[in-house]
Amino acid sequence: MSAFLTRPVALLACLVCIPALADEPRYNQISLRAEATSEVAHDRMHVTLYSEAQHQDPAKLAAQTTEVMNQALQRARQSKDVLVSQGSRNTYPVYEEKGQQITAWRERAELRLESGNFAALSQLTGELMQNLKMGGMHFSVSDPIRKQNEDTLLKDAITAFRARAELATEALGGSDYRIVNLNLGSGGGYQPVMRSMAMKAMDSMGTPEIEAGTRQVSVTADGVIEVLMP
Repeated sequence: MSAFLTRPVALLACLVCIPALADEPRYNQISLRAEATSEVAHDRMHVTLYSEAQHQDPAKLAAQTTEVMNQALQRARQSKDVLVSQGSRNTYPVYEEKGQQITAWRERAELRLESGNFAALSQLTGELMQNLKMGGMHFSVSDPIRKQNEDTLLKDAITAFRARAELATEALGGSDYRIVNLNLGSGGGYQPVMRSMAMKAMDSMGTPEIEAGTRQVSVTADGVIEVLMP
């Protein structure tokens, strides 16, 4: 009977010891940050075109807009390298000067195009702008390319973090260090950049030269090390 009572007491004693070990103070801790970056060329082009018209009869206006957009969709779908999707479509009233009576209706419908073939999309855009207007144009880095670069930068960021950890250890006169925690994060994600000059050129010229530019992709390593003293 006594042996049965001894085991729970011993187990309880061990459980009481665990928080004490976990709360043991740590000294010579240093917060470090390292970053690895690279310039990645934009490989995706995005164009938004739109049709906008006004008519006193909302039904005729809707039919007119539908006809224009259907023609644009049929032409756009002939380009195999271009992803085509319909954007927003909105109808709103137009009031007279006093703002009390509706004098007409205005409707706007969008067509969105995306491609990695800049020449094909540029040519298609110029053709479609015979009946549509330019709403916007921007460039981005595709997910596969971004992830491929982030995987490479991940190793570089960790290497840079270890190099800083070794420098800090040496400066403090330590014999070695251990990583308490390490957090990895990526930056330089998708951020649309409007190209107003390119938009104006396309309005007047139809098919301008495209300069997609680059985007900076980065991976950061934030962590804490504990310097071990001799």
